[in-house]
Amino acid sequence: MAFQVSPGINITELDLTTVVPNVATAIGAIAGAYQWGPVLERTSITTENNLVDVFGKPDDVTKCYFWSAANYLAYSNNLIVTRVVGTGALNSTIGDNAPAAAGEDIRNAEHYDSTTLSADVLFIAKYPGALGNSLKVKVIDSNAWGDTTVNADFIANFDDTPGTSVDVANAGGSQDEMHVIIIDEDGLWTGDPGYILEKFAYVSKASDAKRPDGSSNYIKDVLRNESKYVWLGDVTELTDLSVAAGTAAGQPKASATFQTFDSVTASEGVLGGSMGWGHNGAVITSGQLQAGYALFATPEIVDVNLIIGGPGVDATDTTTGVYLTGLVGQGASARNDAMVFLSPTLTDATVTKTAAAMVTTKTTYGSNNYVVMDGAWKYQYDRYRDIFFYCPMNGDTAGLVARTEYTNDAWWSPAGMNRGQIKNIIKLSWEPTRADRDTMYQKSINPLITMKGAGVLLWGDKTAQIKPSAFDRINVRRLFIILEKAISIAAKAMLFEFNDEFTRSAFVNMVEPFLREIQGRRGITDFKVVCDTSNNTGNIIDTNQFVGDIYVKPARSINYIQLNFIAARTDVSFSEIGG
Repeated sequence: MAFQVSPGINITELDLTTVVPNVATAIGAIAGAYQWGPVLERTSITTENNLVDVFGKPDDVTKCYFWSAANYLAYSNNLIVTRVVGTGALNSTIGDNAPAAAGEDIRNAEHYDSTTLSADVLFIAKYPGALGNSLKVKVIDSNAWGDTTVNADFIANFDDTPGTSVDVANAGGSQDEMHVIIIDEDGLWTGDPGYILEKFAYVSKASDAKRPDGSSNYIKDVLRNESKYVWLGDVTELTDLSVAAGTAAGQPKASATFQTFDSVTASEGVLGGSMGWGHNGAVITSGQLQAGYALFATPEIVDVNLIIGGPGVDATDTTTGVYLTGLVGQGASARNDAMVFLSPTLTDATVTKTAAAMVTTKTTYGSNNYVVMDGAWKYQYDRYRDIFFYCPMNGDTAGLVARTEYTNDAWWSPAGMNRGQIKNIIKLSWEPTRADRDTMYQKSINPLITMKGAGVLLWGDKTAQIKPSAFDRINVRRLFIILEKAISIAAKAMLFEFNDEFTRSAFVNMVEPFLREIQGRRGITDFKVVCDTSNNTGNIIDTNQFVGDIYVKPARSINYIQLNFIAARTDVSFSEIGG
């Protein structure tokens, strides 16, 4: 009770309702090469259509990265994607009426905000890549609106002449409005050359212009926040071909009469044109790919749980896989809340096609119960290019794990006929024999098989741990990730409290109902929570520590079935021979 100097009633509350929270552990992550999209920036993707919208369709270079992501999304709707580009990748640009002198290197919004662009760049494609060369950007203001020789692209797409916005007029300014159109000139985006991708009406030359809802109407801000395709470059380019009198674009609105575009000639009346100089860059290296995956390395920054290895950078790449195995595990700098999913190399899966070759690759990756390796690539259809090709299956195996959490729980096995069926597959890169499967499984590689009537199935649920233990199974590792993540979050409530009987009892009373629930959902068969003076000794207390020992017996998946069929004589009772 708080100290009182006179008689009275003091009311306090004590919250003993703290519970262990439910946590999500099915957030996928992948880094790779894509035709479009922000570079070295984590982007949340929910569907294949969303993937296309942000990162573009696959081409010959990007197909395996694209489809590894898309294959995961066939099972789950929670994926974080990071794009990586090779050396020399450039954004497309346009000057006032012709392509700028060169492309620019602008990776994402943060990079754009902190970079001074070349003086001759009017518009710049939002992201690096040759895909930006298909864009055409044009801008018009009131001075050229009446000239039908230059405004044909605008007249059919805008209701009226750009003039003076209400906000600028109220500040004593005038002539600030423009119309902007962005066109798929070559049809690389839509398949329809000349298709208008975006249009922005009545955007302002004034740096502080506002819309009625209070948001910025300044052309630079509008394109930055709303366009999928372009940024504004150097705002002074808007005045390079403007009439001499008036205020330059990019200045404040107060008492400003903004210069309008010179309409003496057709080329001058409308600014902009076809973009050029965009470049995909060289093929990405393992080091560049690792830089993309490094964005998933810190649990305090990003919550991911299923890291998809993709195809690597070439047919024999194991360096990327080795790097990824180092991201997860029990090491001091490793994530212990995520698993990595790897496939054999393309050469292993489609050329060598032997269990021995895959074992050699697996040996390179080492023993780690936070890693899962499958044993094939899949032949699948690419509907965007109407071709068939081979793709690694780590996106699918990670997807099966995610889907299993949705349909059952994280601690169920993702393999077999009930939960291990592979989607969007024509055939496997190879069909392992029983001897092949035995060899791979002994070395913790999960085979894939084609079963008549059931399709292609994941036929194993091992982690990459060689030592026999409960943690050599995916379902057990996933169970402990759930337990550790959820209970550690709940245990933060004990920080800075007293290490006494009351706090220890509160911890036990918080954890035990959670474990009983897991037990009821068949994740564990038994448990025990110890948090008392036996493990919180005087020395532990004096060093400001708190110890809770949580013993669990994980449920085990069935991997081997023995069926015994016994033939008996007609005159023999089953009780006589029954064991």
